[in-house]
Amino acid sequence: MITKSLPNEFLELKIQLRRAALSIVLNIAEGAGKPSKKDFARYLGNSLGSINEVVAGLDLAKDEKLIPQNKFEELLEKAESLRNQIGSFYKKLRAEN
Repeated sequence: MITKSLPNEFLELKIQLRRAALSIVLNIAEGAGKPSKKDFARYLGNSLGSINEVVAGLDLAKDEKLIPQNKFEELLEKAESLRNQIGSFYKKLRAEN
């Protein structure tokens, strides 16, 4: 996990990146257990917000030279792929309501 390499001077950023990353997965899991597609879509929307939060945190880490540009780009590409996948599912569920 990239946060292990961040210095303790940036402890708040480390913690927030971990929380946001965990929130992506946990919102999907929680939403999957909801009785309606509308509820599930709401939790997917929360996951999308958490992905945006992770990207913002990574951008801050890059700007502070805590992670190299190539690592940032690699992680950004993964985040965008995940955002596209969840976003497509979100739109599908919203259209079915």
